[in-house]
Amino acid sequence: MPLKLAAVAPALLELYAEDEMTLEQLMAFTVNPDHERQVQVWEAIKSSWNKESYQIRRMLTETSVRASDRRAVFVGVEAYEAAGGTMLHDLFQGDDGGWLEDPALLDRLVSEKLQAEAEAIATEGWKWIEVSLDLPYGYSHGLRRLSGDPAPMTDDEGAAHAKLLAECRALEEQYEGQDEFPEEIDARLGELEVAMEKLEARPLIFDDEEIARAGAFVTLDRYGELAVYRGFVRPEDEPREDADVHSGEQAADGQGVELSAGSNVDGIGHGTVITSAGQALGANVPDDEDDGALKPLPERLIMELTAHRTLALREAVGRSPDVALTLLLLKLVNDTFRTSSSAGSCLEASVRHVYMSAQASDLKDSVVAKLVDDRHAEWETDLPLGDDAALWDYLTSLDQVSRLSLLAHCLSFGINALHEKVNPYGVGISASGLTRRMTQSDLVAQAVELDMVEAGWKPTADTYLNRVPKVRILEAVREAKGEGTAQLLDHLKKGEMATEAERLLKGSGWLPEVLRRHDLEALDGVEGQGASDSDTEQAEDVDLPAFLTADLPSNEASMMAAE
Repeated sequence: MPLKLAAVAPALLELYAEDEMTLEQLMAFTVNPDHERQVQVWEAIKSSWNKESYQIRRMLTETSVRASDRRAVFVGVEAYEAAGGTMLHDLFQGDDGGWLEDPALLDRLVSEKLQAEAEAIATEGWKWIEVSLDLPYGYSHGLRRLSGDPAPMTDDEGAAHAKLLAECRALEEQYEGQDEFPEEIDARLGELEVAMEKLEARPLIFDDEEIARAGAFVTLDRYGELAVYRGFVRPEDEPREDADVHSGEQAADGQGVELSAGSNVDGIGHGTVITSAGQALGANVPDDEDDGALKPLPERLIMELTAHRTLALREAVGRSPDVALTLLLLKLVNDTFRTSSSAGSCLEASVRHVYMSAQASDLKDSVVAKLVDDRHAEWETDLPLGDDAALWDYLTSLDQVSRLSLLAHCLSFGINALHEKVNPYGVGISASGLTRRMTQSDLVAQAVELDMVEAGWKPTADTYLNRVPKVRILEAVREAKGEGTAQLLDHLKKGEMATEAERLLKGSGWLPEVLRRHDLEALDGVEGQGASDSDTEQAEDVDLPAFLTADLPSNEASMMAAE
């Protein structure tokens, strides 16, 4: 142990010798060998209510990436260290492999390895390959998926599968009749099932001519494994005689998905074009931009927030046949009796799937995204697609409840509650059209009782707080926790303020105005009259790290301590 503790700054060792910190606290500092940073962390927490060892470790590793992160799993710690990357390790506790200290180097290695994988896949003859660490929700919208034939197992693969299946059946027979399998047997059966599933998941074989006009997506799954999705044809690459069939409405309304800037549209056989979508451009505001004025939210952020709201509305309308029917009637009546009403409607009832061009990276993993996808998959399994006569018979055979449910689901894909840039030159949506769209979407949100908190949106540093000025962060904390708590954050730098605000807002149910229900907001305003005075008299009863008061006058610090 003495050798391990040599990694701790001498100043901290002296404090330990004087009984000013515990052995557990001292041991926690060994996770980061940077003595200067160790002292900074101790100075920040020595007067805090939370000086636990886990808090020390968290602060010493907050700018690092865990070895269990999918990027680190994909690249491999050995490759990262070989490239000059350094690691942090907890010398006294299990750390799941430690932390990678250089996120920028890690991201570069991930990009290079994905690019190399894409180049290897390009030898298969694809026209284009899109590389992205995170594919957006709806990434294949507007593209035709090739139908290939599963590749047969090789003799070795078949023999391996048969051996796994035999062992699985033998174990099941051995323990047949027992209420449950022993723990080790249950674990082994799980391993066998996973191994068999890998062998059964056969790659698809496509026609060479189709490969020459199609493309593939290269990305990472949530576990850090390479994920390749092959066989997608863009509308512009369809054969001439089929172009109108596959791209008609998409070409007419300009809503097709533009997934890369380097598409080869000149024809087939010009070599694979590999492009990378890269990270979505953030709208981060410099820490010194704050002049105290409450400026409008960045337009890109509003577009991302309304993408969340649009998807949540789709999920809600898809399970609300009555609302869907009313919405459809509203659209049809407007189209029938008011010929100029189509611009600005929040329902595109062709139905044309509205693609969300601006979206946060977490949208595809949201609760509502899974609900929409699962419901779509259930209907798709039952519907006899590709044969209009069979589809007609199927639809007429459904009971009224099922017909309305299917109507609601299909109609939900036309929901468009997205904020878009207004084009003053008549191309795209007008200012009045955008206003009408958002007003209609509010009516639909009220009808389906939309709750964006239940839909899974949270005010995190990535989704909101780091994207807005400090005055907006303070506004959020003030609305959720009171004026006193907001004042305690006022002296922090932008990054620290966003981090602490995220912790304080967790579970509060706070939403930015763009995501609120206006009917509930008006009701809350009436019920909350007279409450503002009490909010300004004292801070809310919240747990705050002591460093939040480090620069405050002594009387304010005393008030907080008294709480």
